[in-house]
Amino acid sequence: MNLANAITIARIFLVPVIIFILLVRWDLPPLRLGEYSVSWNQLIATVVFVVAASTDKLDGYIARSHRMETNLGKLLDPLADKLLNASVLISLVEMRKLAAWIAIVIISREFAVTGLRQLALLEGKVIPADKWGKWKTATQIVAIIAIMLNNFPFLFIDFPFDLIASWTAAGVTIVSGVVYFVKNRDLLRFPRHRP
Repeated sequence: MNLANAITIARIFLVPVIIFILLVRWDLPPLRLGEYSVSWNQLIATVVFVVAASTDKLDGYIARSHRMETNLGKLLDPLADKLLNASVLISLVEMRKLAAWIAIVIISREFAVTGLRQLALLEGKVIPADKWGKWKTATQIVAIIAIMLNNFPFLFIDFPFDLIASWTAAGVTIVSGVVYFVKNRDLLRFPRHRP
């Protein structure tokens, strides 16, 4: 296993750490800044989440610059992103900080594209992440951070950035899923049986 793949796997192992920090109740007063307040578990989970999300760029850079790109990496990298983001989204729904339909839309798309990737594997193909997939991941990360930080610093100007970011993430996620299926529609054609 090369360094790039090891970093990707480390990102996967950070998922339960983030969920544990988010969902376990701490008997500590929240951090306050005027009208703004955030619980310590959300703050620490956000820091760990940012570290985990940052490894996505790092493993990709290492793989490309040192010619370590492998089929395993092409499969693990998007899987790690899906596990990280989906787990945190479900946790935010549990915490009543995110509408369930947004998490359902995002996670449903992830299952659909993962199914498409499995189908491609049966045909001996690997579907790498494209620019839409990267934008999808970026918008989800921004939305998650905004929600976990209770809309900081936009709360001070009464601007619902966290809500707008979550809607944007859902929209980009849907579009990216459609793009994947359109670009790989040949995988969905039924084989023609000749008499």
